[in-house]
Amino acid sequence: MSDGNSASFAAALAIVKNGKSFTDGEFAKSFMLDVANELYDNFSDKDKITKQIKYMPLSARTVHDRTIMMSNQIEATQVKDINAFFSLALDESTDVSNLSQFSVIARYVAGDTIREESLAVLPLKGTTRGEDLFKSFNEFAKEKNLPMDKLVSVCTDGALCMVGKNRGFVALLREHEKRRILSFHCILHQEALCAQMCGEQFGEVMSLVVRVVNFIVARALNDRQFKALLDEVGYSYPGLLLHSNVRWLSRGTVLSRFAACLSEIRTFLERKNVEHPELADTEWLLKFYYLVDMTGHLNHLNVKMQGVGNTILSLQQAVFAFEKRLELFIADIETGRLLHFEKLSKFKDQASHLISCSHSKRFGEFRERTRLFKFITHPHECAVNSTDLSYIPGVSVRDFELQAADLKASDLWVNKFKSMNEDLERLERQKAELASQHKWCYEEWLKDQLILKTWNALPVTFFTLQRVSVAVLTMFGSTYACEQSFSHLKNIKTNVRSLLTDGSLNACMKLNLTSYQPDYKSISKTMQHQKSH
Repeated sequence: MSDGNSASFAAALAIVKNGKSFTDGEFAKSFMLDVANELYDNFSDKDKITKQIKYMPLSARTVHDRTIMMSNQIEATQVKDINAFFSLALDESTDVSNLSQFSVIARYVAGDTIREESLAVLPLKGTTRGEDLFKSFNEFAKEKNLPMDKLVSVCTDGALCMVGKNRGFVALLREHEKRRILSFHCILHQEALCAQMCGEQFGEVMSLVVRVVNFIVARALNDRQFKALLDEVGYSYPGLLLHSNVRWLSRGTVLSRFAACLSEIRTFLERKNVEHPELADTEWLLKFYYLVDMTGHLNHLNVKMQGVGNTILSLQQAVFAFEKRLELFIADIETGRLLHFEKLSKFKDQASHLISCSHSKRFGEFRERTRLFKFITHPHECAVNSTDLSYIPGVSVRDFELQAADLKASDLWVNKFKSMNEDLERLERQKAELASQHKWCYEEWLKDQLILKTWNALPVTFFTLQRVSVAVLTMFGSTYACEQSFSHLKNIKTNVRSLLTDGSLNACMKLNLTSYQPDYKSISKTMQHQKSH
């Protein structure tokens, strides 16, 4: 009967990964029995098949216990695989029951594979100060025996509780570990902040757009009447979009939809006797269309940087490439060509330097480590600063410099990295082609694996260089993985499942986010089979 026991693990895993309640196990069994009775009606061993299904344990308690067992197995595998350098992405959010959840994501190398894994979602019952976050994480790290001496860097959202000078999480972590640890402010959050720094005059434009959208969308009758108006004129849009400051792409999508429906918005407001003369004012419209175009460019950058598997080098290069585009945009406005501002007709005097200045003031920690990041792809060309090496535990500057000199003098290994860069260029071209067709691609993961395999192919005489490259490859450039975990959290802990215990929630989150496959067959072998009653 061990097959039935293993099957119950497979069923429990499917239930959890689809965000279903533990009580759906009995429904799943009933469903399978109904299907089996019809599907195997002409089979001689139909009774045997249905009996196996009938006696498969799938009660709510069983599904819950199976979930905890699989989660524990994956957690043990994660900790076991973190035997070298690793980095963390950390963020905190509030769930549907107003409980703060602290997401801990690790990035590490296991063999020839770079993994991003959710280590835990830690509940915070009280305040969410830096001390509270660190205490919760430190207790978890001690309980699971995480090799904290191998921690290279931490990426956060830049909140005061995370990066406060004295009592922030990072400061307390450095104090506890008694060493330097790299800290990065999520590059996506910084880009989003740049997008919001549009000056007072543009802030007034955005404020009016939000007020008009709220007047239409937030009132049920107005929303229905406006959608009816769109239907009358043959628009395919379902309506306007509400703005949300916590959504990275919200500003651009709201403005784009508002611009597309501007004529209908004016008509609707006239019918409602609501006056907003700015919507017909030439100066206001020029500022508005500038915002529409500029936020469109920023959204394109943001989408490009999202997704798992992005190395810190690729994220940095994306931002720096956009800064070069900003110079082009400024020249485009000043010369009046407006090739890159489709919605904008003229308005150039006040727009030139606002966003470029906000960009130049940010991403400082990424600019400072440029040579260190570039080292993983061009070790034969880069001279890494000894200060950067001091952040990587156990790396000797003397050995690094000697091995770097040997590598640069070897045509064999220099050519190997040149060949690797040619392969990276090919992957980048494939990624661009797929992006032009609006297709999702996994080229970033392939690029990571290619870089890692190249370094792993080097002989032991370059051991220190390998350690540095692995450390850099583990670094997070954004907290995208944390934001992704919160999306799963929202789907798992809903209003109808708001009483999920902390342990059950953490187990469900781990099974949904992990790239590991639970070995439920090995777990079932250690258990005594018990029939379902």
